Order: sequence, then structure tokens, then C-alpha cells
Amino acid sequence: MSNIAIYLALLLGLLGQAGSGAPAGKSSSLDYDYFKTKVQPIFLAKRTGHARCISCHVVPTGAVFQLQRLSPGETTWNDEESRKNFEAVTKLIALPGNPKSPLLIHPLAEDAGGDFFHNGGKHFNSQNDPEWKTLKAWIMGQTGSTQTRN
Repeated sequence: MSNIAIYLALLLGLLGQAGSGAPAGKSSSLDYDYFKTKVQPIFLAKRTGHARCISCHVVPTGAVFQLQRLSPGETTWNDEESRKNFEAVTKLIALPGNPKSPLLIHPLAEDAGGDFFHNGGKHFNSQNDPEWKTLKAWIMGQTGSTQTRN
């Protein structure tokens, strides 16, 4: 299969997930407080050689994954905006507890287990990257009161 066909299949899969919305109980099984304090800052982090996630994934774009725009002069989101981000991000997760969720594999280097393409580059070169591990821990059920096992 050509790279174009693979890319189109991936894109259609992601679009299909975005249109379906979160299944009942899906977002409730993911910890909002952990998301807000540990996961959400990853989307604002500056990385050498890469755009920040918020640079491309901000409302209104055509991207499947869309974060709320920061209010003028703010460096992070308020609670209402964070809740909207939480709902948007949970749509990227195939199933909570699934280590193959698009949120994990899309920005991960292909030789580390990621998929083949991400417009913003591969932000994580390894599954040992601390930010990648934070995303995985949240998807796997990490809360503010549980310990991460990697």
C-alpha cells in the first residue's frame, strides 16, 4: 500500500472518531484533574525544532484535534476552556487504557512505535520521553492519587 493510501486511511479513521463523539462514560473514566495539571501543559510546551501543539491545534482549524485558543495575555487556560480541551482530547483516545491511542502514536517517532506522519513533526523520539510517559499514564488511568507504572 502506498504512503498516500496509508495516510488517507489514517485521516479517515481520525475523522470518523471525531464525528462519533465520546462514548458514554468514556471521558468520565479519564481523570480531569490529572489532565489539567499534567497533560494540558504538554500542549503549551516549547520543544526545540517543533511548533508547540497549540500553534496548530487551536480552534478554529481543520485539525481533528482542536484546543481552545488562549485568552489574550494568558499563558494557560481557565477552567471552562480546560474542560473543553479535556472533551476534545478524549475524542482522540480510541479507548481509555489503550496504549495505541492516536494521542500517543501520532506525535511519537515511527521507530519508537509511532505512526508514519505528523505535520508538526515527531515530538517524542522515544517511549521513555517524560511527556510521552505522562500522556500514556493518563490514558492508562493515572489519577492524581495513583502511581504510574511504566
